[in-house]
Amino acid sequence: MAMEKTGKTKRLLYKYMVQYWQRGKVKNALLPDYQNSGGKGKEKTCTDKKNGRPRRFATITGEGIVITDEIKRIFEVSVKRFYHTAKKNPLTTTYEQMLKTFFVADYRYDNGVKKPILLEQDKLPTLRQFRYWYEKTYQSEEKLRKRKGDRKYELEDRAVLGTSVGELYGPGTKYQIDATVADVYLVSSFNRNWIIGRPVIYVVIDVFSRMVVGLYVGLEGPSWLGAMMALANTASDKVSYCKQYGIEITKDEWDCHYLPQTILADRGELEGYNIERLISVFNMKVENTPPYRADWKGIVEQHFKTIHTKVKPFLPGIVDRDAMVRGDRDYRLDATLTLEEFTSVIIRCVLYHNNHHWLKHYNQDEMMIQDEVPLIPRELWKWGIKNRSGKLRSYSEDIVKLNLLPTAKARVTYKGIEFKKMRYSSERALKEGWFEEARQKSWQIPICYDPRNMSHIYLPSEDGRSYEVATLLDHQKKYHGKTIEEVEYLFAYETLKHQEYAHEEIQQKVDLASDIEHIVQKAKKLVDQCKLSLYFRTKKTLFCTFLRNIPLPLSERMC
Repeated sequence: MAMEKTGKTKRLLYKYMVQYWQRGKVKNALLPDYQNSGGKGKEKTCTDKKNGRPRRFATITGEGIVITDEIKRIFEVSVKRFYHTAKKNPLTTTYEQMLKTFFVADYRYDNGVKKPILLEQDKLPTLRQFRYWYEKTYQSEEKLRKRKGDRKYELEDRAVLGTSVGELYGPGTKYQIDATVADVYLVSSFNRNWIIGRPVIYVVIDVFSRMVVGLYVGLEGPSWLGAMMALANTASDKVSYCKQYGIEITKDEWDCHYLPQTILADRGELEGYNIERLISVFNMKVENTPPYRADWKGIVEQHFKTIHTKVKPFLPGIVDRDAMVRGDRDYRLDATLTLEEFTSVIIRCVLYHNNHHWLKHYNQDEMMIQDEVPLIPRELWKWGIKNRSGKLRSYSEDIVKLNLLPTAKARVTYKGIEFKKMRYSSERALKEGWFEEARQKSWQIPICYDPRNMSHIYLPSEDGRSYEVATLLDHQKKYHGKTIEEVEYLFAYETLKHQEYAHEEIQQKVDLASDIEHIVQKAKKLVDQCKLSLYFRTKKTLFCTFLRNIPLPLSERMC
C-alpha cells in the first residue's frame, strides 16, 4: 500500500521502519543524519563557484571570491606579517591590512597622501572567509605560541604533563635525561686542521642510585635523535661499548643494560609523535619538565657541572669566556681532540663517577643505614637490585636499536645501497640480486643507523623484530668508524672547495677554448694562403700554355 502511494521501493521503506523503531518511535527519528553531511575534516575542492551558502544579496554585492591556493598563500603571508607579531593586532586589523596590501586596484592622491583603491566588493575575500581559514589552519596551541612566544606560553598556557618526584622504590624507577653543550672545540678525524664545533653530551642517570646508565656524545643540538641514542645506550652492553673507544673494563664496573619504568626529560627532546614508540613498545612512562626549570632535573644537571669541573683544566680548545679580548689568541685554534677521543674522556669521567664518587648529600633510608651501604653509585645500584629489584626492564639490544635508533630511507642502486652518498652491501642484497635489478630501476628501503659509527647501517626485517647489518663497500672504507657529522662535514668541505675552484676552472676552460680557436684561425689563414698561391700558380701556368699554343704570323716565325 505504502509502496503504491509513495512510489518508494520495499527496501527503502524497510530501512525507514528500522530507523523509526531503533530511534524511539518518534517523528524526528526519520530526520536525515545531518552529522554525516559536509565531509567534516576533508579539504574542500575549489571550483569556479564559491563554497558555502550563497550570499543573501548576491545580486547587489556579487557572489563572492573563490578561496584558491593563491588566496590562501596571501592569507598565510598576511598572518605572519600582521598577526603573529609582538604587536598583537586583532584579526580584524590584520584583515584590513591584508586588503590594503594585496587587494588593490589602483592608488589615488588626496592632499598629497597616497591612498589605495580596493578591488570591487565581489573580488575581495570577506572577514568571515579569512577567519574561517585561520581557525581551520592553526591549532589553539600554535595560535598562542605565535602570538605570545614560546617562553610566555610555557609559563601561562602550557599543559602540565610532568609530576613531582614521588617515592623511588629502587633502581629503574626513574631515569633523568638531559643534554649540555661541552665547553670545548673538537677537530675532525679526517683532518685535524678542521674544527668541527662543540659536542653535545647526553647523560641518563638513575635517580635512586645516581648511577650513570646511558651516555651519548654527538655534534647535533639537543634533539630527539640525541635522546634516543642515549636511551639506546642504556640497554646496550657497556663492556663492548667502552671497547669501541679503547677502554677495557669488567662487567662489574658498569653493569647497566636496562630501561626504566619512568623517564624524566625536557619537553624539547621527548615531545611529539616519536615518543609513542617509548610508550607502546617499552611500556615506559614519560614525564616532561617545563622550560626554564632546570631544578626539576637537579641530579643530572649537577652531574654536568661535575664533568666540566673535571675535564676543563686539561683539555685544549676549552671555551674561555674571558679570553675574547682584542689581541688574545683564539682558543678555538687550540682544538686538538676528535669526537672519538673526547667521548673516551667522558666515558672515563662516567666510570669514575659510578665506581668511586662518594655522594655526600645522598638521603639514605633506615634499611641502607642498617646494611651500611657505601654511598657510591655502583654500590647503591647493587644494593637496590638485591633488595628492591622489580622496576628494571630488560630488552634485547636488537629490539631497542630497531625502535630507538634514527630511521631513514636508503636507495638501492647498481653501485650499492646508497645512504648520504655512502654505499653499503649486505648478504641478503647479494643473495637476492638487488644490485642487478637496480640497473633497470632503483628503489628505496627503510633503514636504521647509528650516527656514532657509519661503518654499518641496519635493514629491518619485514616483521620488524630483527635486522640485517649492511657494511660499507671496500672502496668506501674512508668512512669506517666515522660519525655522521664528520662525514657530512667532509661532504660540505668538498662542496666548498669545488665551488671555490669553479671560477678558476671556468676561466681555464675559456682560456683553453681561446687557445684552440687561435690555433684553428691560424691554420685557416695558412690554408687560405696556400689556396691563393696555388690559384695564382695555376692561372699563370694556364696563361703560359695558352700563349704557347697561339700560332704566330709567317713573317714573325721566319724571324
